Amino acid sequence: MRITEATQAYSFSRRAVGLGFLQGGVALALASRMGWLAVVENEQYQLKAESNRVNLTLTPPRRGWIVDRHGVPIANNRTDYRVDLIPDRIEDKPKILKLLTEILNLTPEDVARIETDLKRAAGFQPVQVLENLDWDRFAAVSVRLPELVGVAPTQGFARNYPLGAAVGHLTGYVGAPSAEQYKKEKDPLLLAPGFKLGKDGIEKTLEDVLRGTPGAKRVEVTAHGKLVKELATREDRPGKTVKLTIDSGLQEYAARRLGTNSGSAIVIDVSNGDILAMVSMPAYDPNAFSDGITQSEWKMLAENDHVPLMNKVLQGLYPPGSTVKPMNGLALMQAGVDPHARVSCSGALRVGNGVFHCHKRGGHGSLDLKNAIMQSCDIYFYEMVRRVGYDAVAPVARALGLGQKFELPFGTQRYGTVPDSAWKLRRYKDAWTVADSLNASIGQGYVLANPMQLAVMASRLASGRALTPRLLAGEPLQPANALAATPEQLAIIRDAMFGVVNQGGTGGAARMQLPNVAIAAKTGTAQVRRITMAERAGGVLKNAALPFKLRDHALFVCFAPADNPKYAAAIVLEHNGHTVRNLDTPMIGRDIMTWLFDRDLAMKSLAEVEPTWGGDYRTRMAEDAKAFDQAQNVVAPPAPEDAEAAQSNVAAAAADATTSNATSSDAAATGSADTGE
Repeated sequence: MRITEATQAYSFSRRAVGLGFLQGGVALALASRMGWLAVVENEQYQLKAESNRVNLTLTPPRRGWIVDRHGVPIANNRTDYRVDLIPDRIEDKPKILKLLTEILNLTPEDVARIETDLKRAAGFQPVQVLENLDWDRFAAVSVRLPELVGVAPTQGFARNYPLGAAVGHLTGYVGAPSAEQYKKEKDPLLLAPGFKLGKDGIEKTLEDVLRGTPGAKRVEVTAHGKLVKELATREDRPGKTVKLTIDSGLQEYAARRLGTNSGSAIVIDVSNGDILAMVSMPAYDPNAFSDGITQSEWKMLAENDHVPLMNKVLQGLYPPGSTVKPMNGLALMQAGVDPHARVSCSGALRVGNGVFHCHKRGGHGSLDLKNAIMQSCDIYFYEMVRRVGYDAVAPVARALGLGQKFELPFGTQRYGTVPDSAWKLRRYKDAWTVADSLNASIGQGYVLANPMQLAVMASRLASGRALTPRLLAGEPLQPANALAATPEQLAIIRDAMFGVVNQGGTGGAARMQLPNVAIAAKTGTAQVRRITMAERAGGVLKNAALPFKLRDHALFVCFAPADNPKYAAAIVLEHNGHTVRNLDTPMIGRDIMTWLFDRDLAMKSLAEVEPTWGGDYRTRMAEDAKAFDQAQNVVAPPAPEDAEAAQSNVAAAAADATTSNATSSDAAATGSADTGE
């Protein structure tokens, strides 16, 4: 083809036009994008620019208080000076730790804990150095901040529990959120230095109520993060106050009166079901957990054979022993047994090829229902329950609270077992036997209950109504219908329980020292080991001669005044074995009930015996910690990152161990172990 000048001009013009359209398209796209950014997404980028210019820091809200029925604080807040480390801002960790050790007098254990926490923490997660600093040390850190890159001194509020361990399992405790909790919730408040959330007990279950709304601190900074000026801040809104039905004075008294025992005590107002005291001892001090538990403290708690990490009130399951005999007596009457009919107790009862023993080797002679309850005669209940069958007793046990779940603000409860023939068939694919009935008739075998259920049982026997325990004062009262028993049947049972203490029964040591107040009660003992025929023939070993874990549990249920009940209580002591009189259930029950009618007399009684135990629980815990530290030959392992989960594991293992040997199918052959007082 011949290329002319005109052809060349046309080709050039066509390319120029195409290029022009392309350039125009690019320009239009750029203009459109710029318009989109400047108009449509203007607000988003203004916020991003503002976030680069303004540094926003959330300030933890003050937690709501937990108060008792009179408004006395059980958990409150105090001013707290603290120092934290921000891992991703630290430039020279050895230098920083050395300076902080000099300024704050950190112990080697403190340094080890900080280094462990730094390894565990994400770069954004503050690591606590020290809390509860005095002003001088806090100020010393503040003036040397230019040398302490990555160190964040903060003034805030810390949780405080005035009664310490006396409310450990009631309130629970607060602690710093774990990295796993932040990854799950993605709440920036969880990263705020000093913020703590509920980890156990009421603090955990009522977290949404107690937490409050965080405040915000805004400062203008340069591109390099240098402070330019402070901007307006937003104040935090404190959490709501939670009022409990607890009487803090009674709570502390019961904790002290339990002494060196491993056990629990619950007191209920029988007019409405209010829980006045709910104590599990020994316990941890929630202040220690909230402040950041040390390696040594954790090791001491985790290794203690009295299991201070377990809430025994709700997690402990025990054979209720003879404390169920009044309840069983009520069931017998409802099944048609004449309460005046007598059974002769010779000390043993042969059933088939087995011989079942009473705790009194020589027997009680001829007894009716009242005297069988007063003397805690096993043979009477073996015989009568054998006649009617335990399937007639189980519904009454459930009606009185055994096996029942109560709506209380706690995440973990164990509800025990009220067995019957249908239950055994479902559970073990086996038929119910006469031996099973004999076991259950004395509160052993498959029967298991927690201490709260025993307190409810006592309150229902006292009131004649199906009371429901209540811990939150603001909750409406639940209707308490009358029990199916007749007033005459209840009167017989209450009279028998009066006789247990005041007419020569097994609980004489519980007799009140007040002239116008009498207590009605029932003692109980639950064996945790099998007594062989050979041992019985040669003489059963006394509890004092046995290791702690092989001693009998001691139990006690009561109400007072006996003629017009106002309060009911239950006390369960693990492996108490009735070895020390003033640490046994009858005298503990007596003194706790005395406090409700005459506080001065109750305190006088406590003052006479408490020094023999090494002082109150605070004094003993301090001495135990000192002795534990001195006995350590190796450095304690690091405290767990998630103390909440670790505590739960320890408590669960202990609860399992408590019930592991409590459901022996031949428990009846051992008899109960009640002894006259």
